[in-house]
Amino acid sequence: MPDYHSDDKRRRGIYLLPNAFTTANLFAGFYAVVQAMNGRFEIAAIAIFLAMVFDGMDGRVARLTNTQSAFGEQYDSMADIISFGVAPAFVMYVWALQDLGRWGWLAAFVFVVGAALRLARFNTNIAVVDKRFFQGLPSPAAAALIAGFVWLSVDNKLNIDAQPLAWGAFALTVYAGVAMVSNAPFYSGKSFALGRSVPFWVMLLFVLLFVFVSSDPPIVLFSLFILYSVSGWVVMFWRWRKARQLRQRKATSGASM
Repeated sequence: MPDYHSDDKRRRGIYLLPNAFTTANLFAGFYAVVQAMNGRFEIAAIAIFLAMVFDGMDGRVARLTNTQSAFGEQYDSMADIISFGVAPAFVMYVWALQDLGRWGWLAAFVFVVGAALRLARFNTNIAVVDKRFFQGLPSPAAAALIAGFVWLSVDNKLNIDAQPLAWGAFALTVYAGVAMVSNAPFYSGKSFALGRSVPFWVMLLFVLLFVFVSSDPPIVLFSLFILYSVSGWVVMFWRWRKARQLRQRKATSGASM
C-alpha cells in the first residue's frame, strides 16, 4: 500500500529547496547592509557576490526538480530587490557616495529605482522576450559592478584621492542603474542546461575559470562584469548595423528593378 503521507512530505520538502536558496540570497543581501553599517565594506561586497550565487541556484534547482511556482517567482523578485537593488546602493552610498551630498544619494536612488523597474519589466515580459538575452543589464550583474568596484578599491587600496574616487563611484552607479532599464540585449546563459551532458573540455573550462577567478577575485570578477556590462551595447550595435545593411540591400535591389 503506497504511503501517500510520505509522498506529500517529500513534495513539500522539494518545494522548500529552491525557496531555501532564495532565503539565502535575501540573507546575504541583508548581511551586506549590516556589514556596510559597520564599515566592513569588503565583507559587504563579498556578501553581494554570494547573493548572486544563491540567486543563480534557486531558479535552476526549481527547474531541475520541476518545483517552479508562482510563490517562488514572487519571493525571488522580493529578495532580488533587496540583494541587488537596495544592498549595493546602500553599500556604495555609505562607502563613497555620501561625500557628494545630494548627488550621492540621488545616484544611489537611480540604481535602486533602476533595479525595481528592471525586475518589474522582467516579470511582465518573461513570456514575450527572447530567452537567450535579457532586456537590459540584469540586476545581479549591475550589483556585481558596484560590489566589485568596492571590493577592488578596498582590497587593493587604489591610490586615488577621495574626491575622484567618489565621482567614479557616482558614474558607475548611475551607469548601472540606467543600463538596467535600457533595451540593450545581454546574454542570459539560459540556453546552457545543467542537466544536459557536455564534452569533457567544458568541464576543463570550468576548472580553468575557477583557477582564474581564484588568482585575484576582486580584479578578475570586476573585470569580467565590466566586460559583460558593455557586451549588450556591442550586440545592440551589431544588430543595428546588420539591420541597416539589410535595408540598404533592399533599397539597392528595389532601385535596380
